[in-house]
Amino acid sequence: MYALLLGGLCIGFAPVLVRLADTGPVASAFWRLALAAPLLWLLSWRASRGSNPTSTTSRSAAPQRVSTLSASAAWSPALLLAGVFFAADLGTWHFSIRDTTVANATLLANCAPLLITLHALLVHRRSPPRLYFLALALALGGAFVLVSPNFSAGSQQLRGDALGLLAAVFYSGYMLAVKSASARYATLRLMAVSTSVSALLLCPVALWLSHHSGQPFWPGSSHGWWIVAALAILTQVIGQGLIASALGRLSVALSATGLLIQPAVSAVAAWLLFGESLRAVQIAGGLVLMVGIWLARRSQT
Repeated sequence: MYALLLGGLCIGFAPVLVRLADTGPVASAFWRLALAAPLLWLLSWRASRGSNPTSTTSRSAAPQRVSTLSASAAWSPALLLAGVFFAADLGTWHFSIRDTTVANATLLANCAPLLITLHALLVHRRSPPRLYFLALALALGGAFVLVSPNFSAGSQQLRGDALGLLAAVFYSGYMLAVKSASARYATLRLMAVSTSVSALLLCPVALWLSHHSGQPFWPGSSHGWWIVAALAILTQVIGQGLIASALGRLSVALSATGLLIQPAVSAVAAWLLFGESLRAVQIAGGLVLMVGIWLARRSQT
């Protein structure tokens, strides 16, 4: 659980770093992954060598998660799906961060637990408990209050809010795919493969946007490179690595609930750095939304 909370804390700084980056939204997502992938592959290789059965004198006979895999096994459907969903999540979320407030983008993207709970209920064909309907009502009401000031702020802010909700859909798929893959694959291998897949998918999109929309692909200064490097190491390698590791040991329900630390960190950081203060009604809406998300996870336990 501590790994999960620390991972959520690291991820909480991601939207602030995206705002500080001097590249386009998709380009910053690409560099976050592209710079992290070699380090993740190196760490995965070192871990696989350290866990080589020939280097130890005794091992438990119980089956262990795979850390060294054949080429075909290393690219299983679960790992590929994790990469696809994460690429879609980052691409939409980074646009959301650009178009609306950091707090709105992060809070709405964290509606993933509601969708994960709904998925679990549909897959297991159980009737939703009454608590879930209460949670859903609270979450929808809180989300409406949170974004209500943007109804008069213009289409860009509303588009950003909508993209935040869409990012929650993709992040739900990512968490479910990671949970499935973590039962078999070592965390570092899982992260290396899924990060590489995401980077490969985002690269042509970022280049196309750079050519057709003028969104910078390359960081324009040493400061810009430091920002994308921080995105890669702090949020992807450390943050997502800790979260992926926790998902292998905790239920998706508990994991998604623990990640609610992320929007709190993001909102405070945006307030300190960008002066993005929330109105009292928005703070209330955000708190109600988080309570709804928490109750949705409780309804599944």
